[in-house]
Amino acid sequence: MTHPFSNNDAWANLQQGIVKLAKQEVLSRFEKVGFETKADGSLLTEADTQMQIQTQAFLEKHWPAFAFLGEESSAEEQNAAMQSQQGCWILDPVDGTSNFASGIPFFAVSLALMIDSQIVAGLIYDPARDELFSARQGQGAELNGQPLIAQTAKTELKQCSGIIDFKRLQPTLATNMAKKAPYSSQRSFGSVALDWCWIAAGRGQIYLHGSQHIWDYAAGWIILDEAGGFSSTLDEEVVLYPEVVKRSAVAATSAELFKEWQTYLRTHS
Repeated sequence: MTHPFSNNDAWANLQQGIVKLAKQEVLSRFEKVGFETKADGSLLTEADTQMQIQTQAFLEKHWPAFAFLGEESSAEEQNAAMQSQQGCWILDPVDGTSNFASGIPFFAVSLALMIDSQIVAGLIYDPARDELFSARQGQGAELNGQPLIAQTAKTELKQCSGIIDFKRLQPTLATNMAKKAPYSSQRSFGSVALDWCWIAAGRGQIYLHGSQHIWDYAAGWIILDEAGGFSSTLDEEVVLYPEVVKRSAVAATSAELFKEWQTYLRTHS
């Protein structure tokens, strides 16, 4: 699919711009700002607001053809952007705001470009570790400019480290896993965007999350896909869905682990 970021110079300019803004608007405020609580109970900081404002301005200046959907946009603005015929940007200005507001250095900026209901490019920048994960449709994934390939020497579910978010799972499944874990160990870090990236990097081998917004998963989804990983919803559908609705996510680094993980989830839900 043709888009501006098939061009390496444009792609480099986008990445450099987002990294610069993340350092300026997010990292510079880490451990220095308070927060407020939104209507849905989630947190909002000055970093979320300013990163979205400045990123939108940057994108509209350089690539004005695309609509803009940000986590902090209104529902009306989000839905209108998703209907754009030209395509739209999908931004989570600070994914992991609870971590950010608590002084925990695990958060990221997540940006994806959707055209014709497909994610054609995505990048996720972790300013605390200065790690930039990125991918373009059909061109592979990268971490700080080096090829990123989802791979693991682990061949069975019981050997795996799982990145599992228990909070949003159905009680039966959560209880079954808590009583008798099918994996070796479990982590929950608090940033959906980085969860996807860490699976792509093999820092965990399996993943499960019960409910995430498109701005949470859009960039991570293409990064894992282009890295050669596997994903679906708990209903074994494609995670990517071009509407502002929540989706569950199941993922693994290899086809064998993914099949075993899906089978376990299907029989223990």
